[in-house]
Amino acid sequence: MSEQQIEVGGVDPYKIVVGRSLLDSVVKEVSTKSTKVLIVHQIALTASAEVLREALVSAGFEAILAGVPDGEDSKRIEVASWCWQLLGQSDFTRTDTVIGFGGGAATDLAGFVAATWLRGVPVIHVPTTLLGMVDASIGGKTGINTTEGKNLVGSFYAPQAVFCDLDTLKTLPRNELLAGFGEVVKYGFISEPRILDLIEHDPATATDVDSDVFFEIISRCIEIKARVVSSDFKEAGLREILNYGHTLGHAIELAERFTWRHGAAISVGMVFVAELARLNGRLSESVVARHRSVLGSLGLPITYRADKWDQLLASMQRDKKSRGGNLRFVVLDDIGKPTIMTAPTSEMLFAAFQEIVD
Repeated sequence: MSEQQIEVGGVDPYKIVVGRSLLDSVVKEVSTKSTKVLIVHQIALTASAEVLREALVSAGFEAILAGVPDGEDSKRIEVASWCWQLLGQSDFTRTDTVIGFGGGAATDLAGFVAATWLRGVPVIHVPTTLLGMVDASIGGKTGINTTEGKNLVGSFYAPQAVFCDLDTLKTLPRNELLAGFGEVVKYGFISEPRILDLIEHDPATATDVDSDVFFEIISRCIEIKARVVSSDFKEAGLREILNYGHTLGHAIELAERFTWRHGAAISVGMVFVAELARLNGRLSESVVARHRSVLGSLGLPITYRADKWDQLLASMQRDKKSRGGNLRFVVLDDIGKPTIMTAPTSEMLFAAFQEIVD
């Protein structure tokens, strides 16, 4: 299959297009009511963003590049403020368009800037990383980081459309592509065991961007997220399952000052909550072992350093899922059966952490 369109329902429905060579489709998606387009992109993608800019100019738009730092360094209030300044200096109106072009950090930032400029202007996402395609660009979560934690400032703001052009992944460094599979494996455990089966059967083919198996895996992940966010846009219930492995994962990212890839951090986080569920009598040892084997086959980390526990615990207590001072974790009762564990004891948390230390 060369292209698939997936619909996200809810109050503000939009489409997600998965395919190859989608540049023309992106340009055609920009509303004819727009005269200006701001392309928020990571500096490392300047050449690719320039190709998009030229295509927009040829179509009659005034297109402006906003090159931002790579990775989480772009998700700072200072960078958002600079983008607002560009919008103001360019006389952006409510009918003009922002495009988020790049990894999850770029689409998070672009979405936040679009949501807050004039109380909301259209935004189109063109994720160029695996993580961005299966997670960050879908669902309308926008945000920036603070010194206290990741994504603590943000809003829910649906994009106009999302274009996942698999050809953009061909130049992605291998380690970054594999890190994105942390999120892919998450979908397998919370919802779709076939994803795990495909990876286990042949990890090399499953991670080959040109393979039909890769296309199937990515499409399945996007379908799962689209289905979940369609029914729970503002994370009032079901959407929380998408945070499987993220509570400890986000704490690791903060402890490592965002030098760890997101997918690598949540890989460790998933093994941690699997052990937590096992200690709570919810999850079998075989499913815990499957976490380690699937993630390990992709070269993702499944352990972490022992000396960081106090710092990690403090970070987790600020997690967005906490309620009334009580920690809450997405855990599994079995593959495809996620649930919430509320207020596990400090002894159980520490015991689960000891199962994943180096």
